[in-house]
Amino acid sequence: MPPAPKSKARPSHTADAALPEVFRRWFRARGWTARAHQIDLVTAAQAGRSVLLIAPTGAGKTLAGFLPTLIELSGGRAKRGAGSKQGSSSAAGASPPPTSVPHPDSVPPPQPSPASGRGSKPARDVGKGQTVSADITADPTDTAPLPFARWQATQPASPLHTLYISPLKALAVDIARNLETPISEMGLPIRVETRTGDTPSSRRQRQRRDPPDILLTTPEQISLLLASKDAEHLFSGLKRVVLDELHALVTSKRGDLLALALARLRAIAPGLQCVGLSATVAEPDDLRRYLVAQDEGAPAPLADLVVAQGGVAPDVRMLETDVPMPWASHMALHAVRDIYALLKVNRLSLVFVNTRRQAEFIFQELWRINDDNLPIALHHGSLAVEQRRKVEAAMAAGRLKAVVATSSLDLGIDWGDVDLVINVGAPKGSSRLLQRIGRANHRLDEPSRAVLVPANRFEVLECRAALEAVAIGAQDTPPERLGALDVLAQHILGMACAAPFAADALFKEVRSAAPYRTLPREDFDAALEFVATGGYALKAYERYAKIRPTRDGLWRVANPMIAQAYRLNVGTIVESTMLKVRLVSARGAAKTGVTGRVRFGGRMLGEVEEYFVETMVPGDTFVFAGEILRYETLVEDEVYVSRTTATEPKVPAYAGGKFPLSTFLAAGVRALLAAPERWAALPKQVREWLELQRLRSRLPGRDDLLVESFVQGGRHYLVTYPFEGRLAHQTLGMLLTRRLERARLKPLGFVANDYALAVYAAGDMGAAISQGRLTLADLFDEDMLGDDLEAWLAESALMKRTFRYCAVIAGLIERRFPGKEKTSRQVTVSTDLIYDVLRRHESDHLLLRAARADAATGLLDVKRLAQMLARIRGRIVHMALERVSPLAVPVLLEIGQESVGGEASEALLAEAEEELIRAATG
Repeated sequence: MPPAPKSKARPSHTADAALPEVFRRWFRARGWTARAHQIDLVTAAQAGRSVLLIAPTGAGKTLAGFLPTLIELSGGRAKRGAGSKQGSSSAAGASPPPTSVPHPDSVPPPQPSPASGRGSKPARDVGKGQTVSADITADPTDTAPLPFARWQATQPASPLHTLYISPLKALAVDIARNLETPISEMGLPIRVETRTGDTPSSRRQRQRRDPPDILLTTPEQISLLLASKDAEHLFSGLKRVVLDELHALVTSKRGDLLALALARLRAIAPGLQCVGLSATVAEPDDLRRYLVAQDEGAPAPLADLVVAQGGVAPDVRMLETDVPMPWASHMALHAVRDIYALLKVNRLSLVFVNTRRQAEFIFQELWRINDDNLPIALHHGSLAVEQRRKVEAAMAAGRLKAVVATSSLDLGIDWGDVDLVINVGAPKGSSRLLQRIGRANHRLDEPSRAVLVPANRFEVLECRAALEAVAIGAQDTPPERLGALDVLAQHILGMACAAPFAADALFKEVRSAAPYRTLPREDFDAALEFVATGGYALKAYERYAKIRPTRDGLWRVANPMIAQAYRLNVGTIVESTMLKVRLVSARGAAKTGVTGRVRFGGRMLGEVEEYFVETMVPGDTFVFAGEILRYETLVEDEVYVSRTTATEPKVPAYAGGKFPLSTFLAAGVRALLAAPERWAALPKQVREWLELQRLRSRLPGRDDLLVESFVQGGRHYLVTYPFEGRLAHQTLGMLLTRRLERARLKPLGFVANDYALAVYAAGDMGAAISQGRLTLADLFDEDMLGDDLEAWLAESALMKRTFRYCAVIAGLIERRFPGKEKTSRQVTVSTDLIYDVLRRHESDHLLLRAARADAATGLLDVKRLAQMLARIRGRIVHMALERVSPLAVPVLLEIGQESVGGEASEALLAEAEEELIRAATG
């Protein structure tokens, strides 16, 4: 299907004609006219078509996504019985939809999904040419007993009409708040509710008994609901799924799990329409495939495409400061006063950072200089839900001057009064930056304003490349991914928890999901075998047998406890064990520094990683929830803390959180370095840094690889500048040290950042290169990704960690079980033992294959490393230097950095920086 043209502006009377009267009056009362792309989505819905809408921030894409649903539901729940035809809307003042277009409620009620095995003989058609002939009464131990199935068959279709799925809890809550406005102002009889991990269990249970018209939720909650016995009834009346920020959903294992859930929803509710909403898309066809069922034909089916017109180019600049720019730092401490000055002159600013550690640090430093008592808040995912909701409500009410936030707020939140976005640190990708910029000024006819605050000199180059990308609207969202096998295993178990299934039908259903459209049958069978037995090496252990065949050849869950454990562990986000942080009082601690008797009780502040708490002793201080806290004691899964007057706290180092430099921006930085005529846009001190590099060594070229060798502090260094991101550089460092070890150059270690890699050794690597004993062509040969990589993976702790994540996602190891929870240490011991067993006895085990696939694009980024090695073949330039080069200073300062930091560690870094700068510039 060829791409649809961009939506063109229509006369207002034409747009109005497509809307019922109550909607026309509502638009007129607000001084609005329905935009062309909003009407296009109504037209697509009336034609029963799925559609991808690409629209800039402020274009009303969220309203566009919901508009067809609001129109269809404007007649009220009473007129939407199963199989009934709805004529006109009964809402006050509403006019009927066009008589030439059938209302979605006229679609016949759905039948049980083919894979479920529910129904009765003889075989019957269940849609799309599939049949099922299994009798559910054949096995009395099946998890869908006959009374329930008969009762379900007599029930009318569920009133649940539309699902809204977002990648963030905060986004679902915000949409609910904004959606209530048109519903209440038009008096529409529509019930909207949210369902996230923060929703009380009593409300979640009630939602299954009495579903709302519109449910706003997350991918994990959809998988949970689909794994319940009443899933087919709950979703029997479903007409539409709205997928917000679709580009952020599809690029991870969460997207794989969601794609499989959509395949099941389409089987339950034939004719289901999917609406994708996105502002940043590099390859629209990837998302269009995701929205519709795939088949074995060519070309692949695509959803319709609507591209909104309009939008003013954003106003983005880099912070200009007279403060000396650090050569290496990640905290932007030098710019805190400049950031504070920006907060003072704007009504509401969002200060985005890349990690929770940065968020706590920047928030604390802003409060330290907050002489004007500006209302500044903190928002990140580890804070207690009450704290996050309080901040969100204060933002919506206009009671805040600024919010320091991580990615917990960078998707889709409609804060219309945000004047300025301040991005602290390098953006790491142009699409990510555009997404964050879009949080400011949600008005289509006014530019969003943003300021980039680089933390060091390399980040200045990255910010400059990002500004150029924004100017031309360039996107760098990741390419389409293949569905992960560990996610497939989790989905198979979830389907067995819902009802017995037929393997052939489920395979066909899975292949209709875009990430799995090319899945070989042998891989599906391997996943099925894994869920049924654990695999060849583990089949002797009963605990790994999660599903069993019935006499009719269907697959059912082995016992109810397995279903319960599945529901506690569903999802693809594997995080470190979290401990609750509870604020208590300790007599005498604040004044004397001596901990008194801890008083129990106190409010919950949020959660921190278990490994961080394990490093502390009573009396240690750290920053959390924007406060300096004193660690008192650990009681079961709660960390007791009290307030303190300490001024030099530790800062929690959260797992992950560092985004890799995108391939697009990496190429932009290399191009900028290779074009001195473009340096005029850079700050003077950065230009001088690059000029000094050109004088003392040379600059990296666009397509070559600069390798420098020198002696510093009694060590021999080999520094190279691939600009391929920290993950790819770490893998390259591992492989280079193996080769240098074989060359008897006694490597001592390596250090990497997003831009460069430094290897240090006791042997003189520069001399070995100059004398021909070591050739750079051999050192950086692509064959390192063969035997060297396999040998390293066999002994790598990173590989074990990757396997651990896959094992948890696939359900081999359960983190949570009714009444208990495993610590990260227990999970590590269990998975490491299994990893060793599988490597010895079943090297092609499903989870080992899944772990290798993850390693290629995840923790190790092997795919990107391979592309770099191919790019620089025959283009390696060696510079033998007498001293450290200016460009090498930042990466050398990474050596020995601690995982926690604060003002004290920044001071130590500055001291080391001065020493290296003297060596580079002397």
